Amino acid sequence: MNFPNPLIPGFNPDPSVVKVGEDYYLATSTFEYLPGIPVYHSTDLVNWDRIGHVVDREGQLDSRDVPTLGGAWAPTIRFHDGLFYVAVTDAMARGTLVFTAEDPAGPWSDGLAIEGAIGIDQDLAWDEDGTAYMTYSGLDTVTGNIGEHGGILQVRVDLETGKALEVPRSVWSGTGLMFPEAPHLYRHGDYWYLMIAEGGTERGHSVSIARGTSPAGPFEGNPANPILSARSTERPSRTPATATSCRRPTAAGPWCSWACGPRA
Repeated sequence: MNFPNPLIPGFNPDPSVVKVGEDYYLATSTFEYLPGIPVYHSTDLVNWDRIGHVVDREGQLDSRDVPTLGGAWAPTIRFHDGLFYVAVTDAMARGTLVFTAEDPAGPWSDGLAIEGAIGIDQDLAWDEDGTAYMTYSGLDTVTGNIGEHGGILQVRVDLETGKALEVPRSVWSGTGLMFPEAPHLYRHGDYWYLMIAEGGTERGHSVSIARGTSPAGPFEGNPANPILSARSTERPSRTPATATSCRRPTAAGPWCSWACGPRA
C-alpha cells in the first residue's frame, strides 16, 4: 500500500489513530485554537475527511488565560465497550482530561478531569478484565512544579470518577535520550508494546519501542531502537517523530505508523 505523504497536510500535529471495524479515526492537537481536536475518518488510510471536533463549545477547555502553545496537547483516541475516548492534556489550564462520545463525529462530553495523573501526552489502554491504564509523559504543566519531568509514568484510573487508583509509577524512560514523551500502549499477541518519542521535540527526535507481558511492565527495549528518526540525515530538523501511534490495518496486513513531520 502506497501512502501519498503528507496524508493530512497543514496544522495537524501529534496524530493518534484508532481502528473500529473497517473504519479509522484520527485526532490531532490544536493547542490554544478552537474548535479543538479535529476528528478525521478514513476507510482506506489514504483519504481522510474531517467529521467533527471534540471541543466545540465553551467550558470543555479552559482557554481564558492559556498562553501560546498551551491548550490541547497530543490527544489519544481510543474505542472501548461501545464508547470513543479522547485523553488529552489541557496544558496550563484544566490538566489531564478524558472526553467520551458514542459517535466520533460528536457530540463529545464536557471532559472528565483525571486526578493524580499530572503530565502530558496521555494514552489509554484496557486489559482483559477492563482495568484502564493511563500512560503518560511526566512533564508538569499545571502545578507549582511546572517544567519537572518524571519520565514515562503510568497509573490505573477509574474513568467514571476520574480518580487514580494508585500512585503513578515509572514504567520505561526510553533508551536514555532526552525528554521521553508521547507513549502509546498496544496489545498484540502475548505482549504489550510501549511506543514512545524521545530525543527532544525540536531536533534529534526519534521513536523507540519496548515490550512486556503485562500492561504495567516491566518493559524491555528493542535492541534496534530507534525504529524511526531523522537524525543524521540531510534534513534532521524535520523531526518525523514528535508523536506517534499505530494500528494494524487488516488481520493479515502490516502494521502502520503515523507521525507528524514539520517542515523546517
